[in-house]
Amino acid sequence: MCMVNRNGGHGYAALAALCAGLFPCIGLLPASAVAQAYPVRPVRMLVGFTSGSGADATARAVGQKLSDVFGQPFIIENRVGASGTLATERVSQSQADGYTLLVMTGADTAQPALRAKLPYDLQKDFAPVSMLATGPLLLVVHAALPAQNVAELIALANARAGKLNCGSAGVGTATHFAGALFNLKTRVKTTHVPFKGGVESAVATAAGDIDMSFPGIPAAVPLLERGKLRALAVTSAKRATLLPVVPTLDESGLRGYELVSWYGVSAPTGVSNEIITRLNAAIGKVVNVPAMKDWLIKQGFEPQTNTPAQFAAFIGREIAQGAELVKATGLKVE
Repeated sequence: MCMVNRNGGHGYAALAALCAGLFPCIGLLPASAVAQAYPVRPVRMLVGFTSGSGADATARAVGQKLSDVFGQPFIIENRVGASGTLATERVSQSQADGYTLLVMTGADTAQPALRAKLPYDLQKDFAPVSMLATGPLLLVVHAALPAQNVAELIALANARAGKLNCGSAGVGTATHFAGALFNLKTRVKTTHVPFKGGVESAVATAAGDIDMSFPGIPAAVPLLERGKLRALAVTSAKRATLLPVVPTLDESGLRGYELVSWYGVSAPTGVSNEIITRLNAAIGKVVNVPAMKDWLIKQGFEPQTNTPAQFAAFIGREIAQGAELVKATGLKVE
């Protein structure tokens, strides 16, 4: 069944109206006309992490604004598992029509170095659209852990060699890499404990099930406010706007430590350049309006958009850097 413009009109709109109910006319129109009509039905945005995670919160906020711009629902679908690769695989196998998108994270660019047999090629099977935001991670410990700062945590980790547990949102996620980089720079050994998402690792830390973790700021703030967690440092080069009293790891003695999470949108390879361009322009518009920028900053994120080519280059660099960290730390898929 063909979806048509019920408001009348001429040209392609009139042709669409004539063929309604007879055959799928959209497929008969030139690619440029299809792109101009896009979207004519709901668009799915797949997120590989749990509800409440940084990726999920950002996707829902941006998706709502994209719905307003395009007049069609942008529906967030959480496909959780395997450090986000279940969602990534699903999108790679989707029809290249622009109606299934991936909310990509740093976990995606880590997987090629960690998993020998991924069912997709991140650079060949996806068409980057735009970044959305970046955000620091937060080194937190259970409130009862006898460590008031990073130096005391390092001393405690050395005293309890191999006995401190460090949670993450899954193997190869930014939260996992943050802990691995911490171990590498401090020469301590902590035991990695993967969870389904950053929220779960933060909750486990607050409950005392694990000793420390590196969740995103949105996952940690409610628990910090209730006194269940203690924040020791942020992983970015500069202090977080939302938590200005929390020092960076670099300031805390780990010189050169810098690692942030990031989120972006990609489509399956084959989606027309016209549709990619429309999506890129809309994302740039909604992310950079003052209200959205303020919301992102209050969540602990920094708004950041770019062109499809710039995002593709960024993904390439992230894959290379992920491979270097995996080699340096000896990370493996548990």
